[in-house]
Amino acid sequence: MEQSKITQVFGITPSELKEDILKDVRAELNIIAQNFQPVQPPEYLTRQEVAKILKVSLVTLSDWNKKGILKPYRLGNLIRYKTDELDKALVAINTIKTKQ
Repeated sequence: MEQSKITQVFGITPSELKEDILKDVRAELNIIAQNFQPVQPPEYLTRQEVAKILKVSLVTLSDWNKKGILKPYRLGNLIRYKTDELDKALVAINTIKTKQ
């Protein structure tokens, strides 16, 4: 008992229907393309690079790691920091300083 589903459209030719559908799909794709932002892979920095950017010593950097201000990522003996997390950490450091 298989039922076939039939949709009938009156007042439009199949090619006109196809063109209307394509026009709407293209319009939606253009909207998506305008708002599309590619995902940037995270960039990792070494301890020395972070210390130079933040203008602090490696000891201060280690202290901030222990306090949870910065979040280090470890690969064996290597320690790396994400650049986008550094921006957030700077904001957090500034808010702590202004509260004191």
